[in-house]
Amino acid sequence: MICWFYWVPFAPCFRTGWQGLVIRGLHLQLGMMLLLMPLQIVLFHGISLLSIPANLWAVPLVSLITVPCVLLALVFTLLPLVAGMFWSLADLSLTAVLLPLSPMRIGWFYTGSASVAIGFGGWLAMLIWRFSWWRNYSIGVMVLCVNLVLFTQRRDEYQWRVDMLDIGHGLAVVIEREGKAIIFDTGNRWGTSSMASKVILPYLRWRGITIEQIILSHDHQDHTGGLAEIQAAFPMATVRAPFPLKYAPNVLPCKQGLVWQWQGLNFEVLWPREQIINAQNDDSCVIRVGDGKYSLLLTGDLEMRGEKALIKSSRAKLASTLLQVPHHGSNTSSTPPFLRAVKPELAFASVARYNQWHLPARKVTQRYQKNNIIWRDTSVSGQLSVYFYSDGLKINGYREQLTPRWYHQQFGVGGHNE
Repeated sequence: MICWFYWVPFAPCFRTGWQGLVIRGLHLQLGMMLLLMPLQIVLFHGISLLSIPANLWAVPLVSLITVPCVLLALVFTLLPLVAGMFWSLADLSLTAVLLPLSPMRIGWFYTGSASVAIGFGGWLAMLIWRFSWWRNYSIGVMVLCVNLVLFTQRRDEYQWRVDMLDIGHGLAVVIEREGKAIIFDTGNRWGTSSMASKVILPYLRWRGITIEQIILSHDHQDHTGGLAEIQAAFPMATVRAPFPLKYAPNVLPCKQGLVWQWQGLNFEVLWPREQIINAQNDDSCVIRVGDGKYSLLLTGDLEMRGEKALIKSSRAKLASTLLQVPHHGSNTSSTPPFLRAVKPELAFASVARYNQWHLPARKVTQRYQKNNIIWRDTSVSGQLSVYFYSDGLKINGYREQLTPRWYHQQFGVGGHNE
């Protein structure tokens, strides 16, 4: 901010009087917005075009009322009545702060990942201009600019990619190729919100991905909860499910024997045999996705009975490189005969941290280890991304590989819930 006031000063006539006070406040907020914009893009994947009026409203109230009330409540901890009064005032002040901020959400603008480089490029351009680096270090400046352009254009040369998003208890798997994707399940919802609005859609916007088809494994809320939001964001996307949907009358079937191609990938439905009115765990739509060399088996919440029937009807088609662990690693799934039939190299599970069911079950993870299957889950690694190349594949966890921050390792968790 010192640099901002030094480089972009305001006229002397605005340094006194109440008009000058308003101008100085706006000038300060403008500087904060512009200088912190790259950091905002990195942390929140977007920018707020209404941040100035929001801050002009919120900062004085929080600074002059909320924070003093909280501090006074802490001081009077031994006097519960007095402390309670200050806590109540702090709560009321926050309610007043948030009341007009909700309509300002319309000013939020999502940005793509390339905008991070653009934002930091703005910082760099300002420094080059103010310190005249372009005169004294012209070659170095040119090298920096070229590297910045190359950074924005860089791309991992994978052939296709699978992302299991970190959405707590539920499932959302994105199969992506060349900026287009099919999503298998849409996560949970609660009240007026869902994992689609909190996690799935921000991720898709950040990566610039277009959803072309939505597949629902079965009729449970932790798998179908985000359908409405994703349909609203991608109205041209088709919907496929093993059960009828009242709010999606043109739903495509998901039953045994269906085969189609998408972006050069082969999709085959292995289960259930027929459409079900109220599809439960053992009616989950099981799909095998492959490119001729590597393959993925999507299982939804299939349990022991469904696994047994699936082996009986489609054993020869089950072998896959990558397995989405059935039913979040529950002890009612991943039976030894099923694992022997699939024979995966890797298995990844969508699991909520500290969930009430203590998933994944210890017996299940040990079963995978006994069969020499690499196990990864979202409760430990966060989002899991699998990249398929012409000569191999790799799996990256958000915590370990995608953003290996020191505090993720220092304060992260290494075990499971049991």
